[in-house]
Amino acid sequence: MSNKKKNSKGNFFSRKQFELLIVCVTMGFIIGYSYNQAKDNRDASSTDTELFEQEESYREELIAQQERNKELSEEANALQEKIRKHEKSFVASEKDYTKLVEEAEDLRLLLGDLNAEGKGIRITLQDGDYNPKSANPNDYIVHESHVFKLLNELKISGAQAIAINGQRVRADSYIRCNGPVITIDGKQHPAPFVIEAVGDSATLMASLNLNGGVVDQLINDNIIVSLEEDEKLTMPKVKVES
Repeated sequence: MSNKKKNSKGNFFSRKQFELLIVCVTMGFIIGYSYNQAKDNRDASSTDTELFEQEESYREELIAQQERNKELSEEANALQEKIRKHEKSFVASEKDYTKLVEEAEDLRLLLGDLNAEGKGIRITLQDGDYNPKSANPNDYIVHESHVFKLLNELKISGAQAIAINGQRVRADSYIRCNGPVITIDGKQHPAPFVIEAVGDSATLMASLNLNGGVVDQLINDNIIVSLEEDEKLTMPKVKVES
């Protein structure tokens, strides 16, 4: 009788212990799961924080790069504008240089330092037919004044080079009349006097044929004048004699 009670009591405590064990295991599992879950949440939160910080860093770096690109773009635009100004200045300088070269060449042509070739005109001056009733035969002769009038008009009209009877006329040439001949820089030339001028033939012809111009004045002085255009005139440069 007493053995049964003992066994019954022993079984009772054994069941209680088993139940307590189950409860402890379950609690341990719950606690362990909760800990792991909390740890995972912390790890996820930490990862999210790191990603956020990294993204924020990238964003700041991108903004800084955009600002730098803007500065570089403005600097490039400023340099391009500077280059354009230099190009304009260079073009202007080149035009000025070209103009100076052309002016210098024109001066050399007028001085006879360069060979001349190009379109132009040819003017022939001849003494007029003598009228026995005239008191002065010099009224029918070509004088240096007539030649000077013609030369001055040609130069004003843009003649680049001038020659008389094949002799190149310089800007400082000395021309003098000696009766029926004229002397140019010490060389004599008889009439008729053929004056050639290199330049724009249309402009030269128009300037000489103006009403009351040089041609009319020469004709009024009884000088026989003839004009013609020439497509290709050639004039050698002045030879300097030693």
